[in-house]
Amino acid sequence: MLKERKEEVIVELERELNDAASMIVTDYRGLGVSQLAAIRRELRPLGAELYVTKNTLTRIAAQRAGKEGLLEFLSGPTAIAFCKDDASAVAKALAKAAKETDVLQIKGGIIDGEVFDAQGVKTLASLPSREQLHAQLVVALNGPIQGLASVMSQIPRGLVVALDQIEKQKAAAA
Repeated sequence: MLKERKEEVIVELERELNDAASMIVTDYRGLGVSQLAAIRRELRPLGAELYVTKNTLTRIAAQRAGKEGLLEFLSGPTAIAFCKDDASAVAKALAKAAKETDVLQIKGGIIDGEVFDAQGVKTLASLPSREQLHAQLVVALNGPIQGLASVMSQIPRGLVVALDQIEKQKAAAA
């Protein structure tokens, strides 16, 4: 590779490292071109791009971008998923691809500035999505409020029933 082209690749990787909210590093050794293309197609709607990178160029770009936590994962064939949005969805997709292919290996990553090892990324993949967690939180917060509203509505209803009973007793006595 020409020196000018290497510098272009380093600049592009540095830009991706700075723009991405999270990065998940994988070992793609043994995957075919069609399998890699299928994984890329699956990641694009999730706001992620999968780059197959040279470790030496990625090291330089990571150091320039201040992402030194990525350096420990740069050995062997490396593909990096740069996540712009929800890293959980990307981790799920990569974990699914790893399970389906029995070849793709998750090495680790940087999720929202924190370095995660392979097990940490797999744990993230097993969690519900952000939308599901928001829905669960809304349900959990709504339960007590709904219970309070139900109890509060019982008070006027009880008063109306008591007044109705008193009226019926007076009518029966008269």
